[in-house]
Amino acid sequence: MQTVLRDFELIRTAKRFSCTLLCIIACASVSFAQSKPYDVFPDAEPPYYRVRYDASTAEGQLAFAVNYTIWIPPGTAKLRGVVVHQHGCGEGSCKSGLTGAYDLHWQALASKHDCALLAPAYEQPQEADCQLWCDPRNGSAQAFQQCLRDLGKLSGHNELSEVPWALWGHSGGGHWAGGMTLMFPEKTIAAWLRSGVPLLSEDATRKNIKPHTIPPAALTVPICCNLGTQEGYSIKDSKFAGVWPSNETFFNALRSQGGLVGLAIDPKSSHECGNQRYLAIAWLDACLQLRLPQAPTGPLRQADTEKSYLANHQTIDFFNQSNFDGNRLAASWLPNESVAKAWKEYAISTEVNDVTAPPAPQNIRLEGTRLVWDAVADLESGIAKFQIYRDGELIGSTPNAGENKHGREVFQGLSYSDTPLQPLATMSLELGKVEPGKQSQYRVVSVNTVGLSSL
Repeated sequence: MQTVLRDFELIRTAKRFSCTLLCIIACASVSFAQSKPYDVFPDAEPPYYRVRYDASTAEGQLAFAVNYTIWIPPGTAKLRGVVVHQHGCGEGSCKSGLTGAYDLHWQALASKHDCALLAPAYEQPQEADCQLWCDPRNGSAQAFQQCLRDLGKLSGHNELSEVPWALWGHSGGGHWAGGMTLMFPEKTIAAWLRSGVPLLSEDATRKNIKPHTIPPAALTVPICCNLGTQEGYSIKDSKFAGVWPSNETFFNALRSQGGLVGLAIDPKSSHECGNQRYLAIAWLDACLQLRLPQAPTGPLRQADTEKSYLANHQTIDFFNQSNFDGNRLAASWLPNESVAKAWKEYAISTEVNDVTAPPAPQNIRLEGTRLVWDAVADLESGIAKFQIYRDGELIGSTPNAGENKHGREVFQGLSYSDTPLQPLATMSLELGKVEPGKQSQYRVVSVNTVGLSSL
């Protein structure tokens, strides 16, 4: 998109909205040394909303304070679901959850399906026991359901407390997302478990953790177990070598009973998230299409397994289920052919292909000496950067180098836990001194993470 602007005549046009932070106190005291409340936030102004609950010492209640930030797709009259992006254990990962709802790529997934995007951020001190939140039975399931009610009231979307959930979790967040799936299969659309699964009888007993059980309804929920090859799959003596045995146990337990569960092995990474989002978002997109209720208040639909695919994670081959000759209950379940192709690309190199151009930026405008624009992410490949042209000449790019030491260049940067870096990247470029009275033509181009540019 391009626009013609008269530099000296334009004034700031952006309007800011105000939002009162809703802070609900669960209990004022704690039984251990707590970190001070997180005080570095991106602003929670519409379409963002936030609630915070204090820690509790009551039995069965959440022992850590927690922030929940939600993004509501602008213009959505009624939500159909909520996509949950759950960070992992440790203080650094918890703080990274503060930006999860601001991720443009995950917003594109949520918006496509009229879903909200929710990111919790637990205030867990570094050395505290992660099980106190990543096991949903320790109060985090209750706090999560409370936040949906409170955020529904705050945002004017009271249906939030009733809609189903698509769950993504990393490490301890994988434990949580998987545990929530086993506890609430009737509410769970699908679950992507990166480097963490809920522990079943054998694994849990060894670690003095109360084991989870598998209810029959959980076998109908699509689940993907995703981990790095260095987490015990090909490298057996790494720090995170225990991840693969737990995933293998979980996968076999569900799949042997006909559960809709698959394995996606990252051939490059260890415990960091790497490039997994390019498969995770495609997989969740397919599951949302399969399972979201046709009526706003209806039950989740059953996945159409006749169109699903089966894959061998060792040979990296996949087949339509009607053409699969091997042991079906040892093969990975995948929702459709498109996801199966992406799964194979990911398993080979993590480079999931994309042949479509990203959406073009909109609402390009001058605010003082800054050029500002709006943009949505490419659903398949996100946004790597923006290129800015004046009168046909390239005058800048933002960011100059997208930060992501864990995978592809990403406009917002990317943390270990798959969330944008702080401070959040802005869609703007400082132009510096402008020539009074000169008419200039500006054009902003989105470039996605496979290098394709908007038209």
